[in-house]
Amino acid sequence: MTVHSKSVTVDGTEITLETGRIAKQANGSATIRIGDTILLSTACNGTAREGIDFFPLTVEFIEQSYAAGKIPGSFFKREGRPSTHEILSARVVDRPIRPLFPKGYKEEVQIVNTVISADEVHPADVNAVTAASFALCISDLPFNEPVAAVRVTRLDGKLKAMPTREEAEKGDFNIIIAGTADSIMMVEGGSYEVTEDEIVDSIMYAHDHIKSICQMQKEFLAQLNVSEVHFEAPEGRSSDIDAAVKEIVGTRLHEYSFLSDKEERYEKLADLQKEVLEGLEEKFPEQESDIKAAFHDLEAEDMRTTILKEGKRIGGRGLDDIRKITCELDFLPRAHGSAIFTRGETQALVTTTLGNKRDEMIVDNLQEDFRKTYYLHYNFPPYCVGETGRLGIPKRREIGHGHLAENALSPVLPPEQVFPYTVRIVSDITESNGSSSMASICGGSLSLMAAGVPIKCPIAGIAMGLISDGDDLAILTDILGTEDHLGDMDFKVAGSREGITAIQMDIKIDGITPELMKTALGKARTARMKILDIMEESIAEPRTQLSNFAPAIVTTKVNEKDIGIIIGPGGKTIKEMQEEHSADINIADDGTITIAAQNRSDAEAVNALIEKLTEKPEVNKVYEATVKKIVDFGAFCEYLPKQEGLLHISEIDHTRVEDVNAYLKEGDTINVKIIGLERNGKVRLSLKALKPKSEA
Repeated sequence: MTVHSKSVTVDGTEITLETGRIAKQANGSATIRIGDTILLSTACNGTAREGIDFFPLTVEFIEQSYAAGKIPGSFFKREGRPSTHEILSARVVDRPIRPLFPKGYKEEVQIVNTVISADEVHPADVNAVTAASFALCISDLPFNEPVAAVRVTRLDGKLKAMPTREEAEKGDFNIIIAGTADSIMMVEGGSYEVTEDEIVDSIMYAHDHIKSICQMQKEFLAQLNVSEVHFEAPEGRSSDIDAAVKEIVGTRLHEYSFLSDKEERYEKLADLQKEVLEGLEEKFPEQESDIKAAFHDLEAEDMRTTILKEGKRIGGRGLDDIRKITCELDFLPRAHGSAIFTRGETQALVTTTLGNKRDEMIVDNLQEDFRKTYYLHYNFPPYCVGETGRLGIPKRREIGHGHLAENALSPVLPPEQVFPYTVRIVSDITESNGSSSMASICGGSLSLMAAGVPIKCPIAGIAMGLISDGDDLAILTDILGTEDHLGDMDFKVAGSREGITAIQMDIKIDGITPELMKTALGKARTARMKILDIMEESIAEPRTQLSNFAPAIVTTKVNEKDIGIIIGPGGKTIKEMQEEHSADINIADDGTITIAAQNRSDAEAVNALIEKLTEKPEVNKVYEATVKKIVDFGAFCEYLPKQEGLLHISEIDHTRVEDVNAYLKEGDTINVKIIGLERNGKVRLSLKALKPKSEA
């Protein structure tokens, strides 16, 4: 197969797609290059599994260590389970790709994105969407149309598409937008309290570049003479089944669907579906899946129609109503900060734990290794939805939700120089019925303030939804799980009173207009202000004192040349200080020292010792010294920790001293004055300089 390539320039950055060189046995394969970063994307399909009622798509993102000239650091010296970054990158590809497969397609599809070359400038994650799109377009799999993704930031007030890693880190926000030539499919990212209008402007700016990348793909497909793949959905179920289901459920389906209590609603709907299945078993043998599908579609139609025509939601809420919110602090007596945030039937138990330098998270990424002093973990145990299930390694959904919540709170955390603690937040979802990630953000903000972390301001989050039917649209505030499942949009927005700190949007319909996006963001802002009002009734600002159970941390800085003095021979000095005061001492290469202890007195005692260890002797200064060793010609005295000087026999008294032992004993504490510093580092001490001559 001949190698073909085509390029497009996005905001001054060239992006090149290539196909026909490698992975030619895949249904479709393509590489995408930006700078020296190259990613390979392949698409393959299998056969449809019998009886499945969903589209079995899996998306993988793999960073090969060799891409950056590295060898894996694991025991086996090979790549292991996916890192958090790889999981998040796979989700970025999955979300805009999945809706573009035709309805009814049930064959197993696997998309594998592999980073095979990585420079230190250009990230590969955002390009995986475009590469996967093109691999699918040139394959024999049915895929509706090209899709592309662009990362956007703002530097010095100017928007920049496809920024370098350094530019993205310096910018006001870091947002990935994916879409087709006609519509926005996905938005994901974080920002530093950016306004709603600025977010919309950045999304529209990105979409202009997305259009050019999609157009490049279309031109490339025409150049390759790729024919469109037609897919005929399996023949639908008989309309007789729909009619029979509708006849049995009558008005009960509507009645049960709009019950406010989730458990009661689910139980009654499950019983009703069971009744339908049993009632139609004889009439429609071996068609259980079609009967279930008819029941589900009828439920969706009823909910959507009621919302659009009557403006009424499950539980009787209006379109803009937020469920009842309660905030509880200090539920856990030993946690450094804890909060229970409950919104309707969604509840998060969120804790903040403060640690020292040794608690930092070490991140070994393809392009860099770094340490994180702040991280958030999100747990979604099966009991939170009344189910059983396996516990263990967090699933991709948990990783994604935790990342969103972590992004939302990050902009308001104090810098390490101001607050030298490692901060770990854990959100355990104890009940769930819609938008547990936003509950984690609200609870996380409360627990941070309860712990005394001096955050800039509280952060709240809200999930918005959309129901549409042609020109009829209804934007929903604070969506339930059912409204998310049966709706057309999941739009999560988190931020402060000043602006947005995190955003995530997934669209299930063909597109969303800027006007609709502005309206949704405006409603989200209104809801966010209401939630912040409620949160501030519990705690309006961070506590001024940390928990008694939190470690006390003191930071200081010494000359880099003095680090060896503090460590001591074989680490003896630093070990002694740590053992004596139950402290943890961490020394950075630049001489910054972090001292962590269970109480402040121990931390300050260690700090005082370090100050003395690194103190430079001064001529004419008086020190309290300990006599360490007596010799014929005087005594060696420790005037500072680990620093000794010679008190010569002639400097003990104004009269002649015949026997040092007559004046001094080992272990005595005396005041001495430094009278000389020799070039070789030796220090001369004097006792008689502190005595009046009349005492002689």
